[in-house]
Amino acid sequence: MSEQLPDRLSVNPDSPFYNEEVLARDIGIRFKGVEKTNVEEYCVSEGWVKVSAGNAKDRFGRPMTITLKGPVEPYIRGSAEG
Repeated sequence: MSEQLPDRLSVNPDSPFYNEEVLARDIGIRFKGVEKTNVEEYCVSEGWVKVSAGNAKDRFGRPMTITLKGPVEPYIRGSAEG
């Protein structure tokens, strides 16, 4: 697999942007230069991340999310660039 990460990625298996092979790697997300550990989905080209809103759940039992806008930098932890 290449070191190139997708432009958009989600941890929700029901999402069309879910990719189990990519998620099997240790991926980190920097949002506005700060490491985020609660990212549910990101899009680099549109410049946003969806993060968990505490322990709140929606009516289907999935975590509630908040969309934050700004520069997004996905990387593979432990690689030379990360």
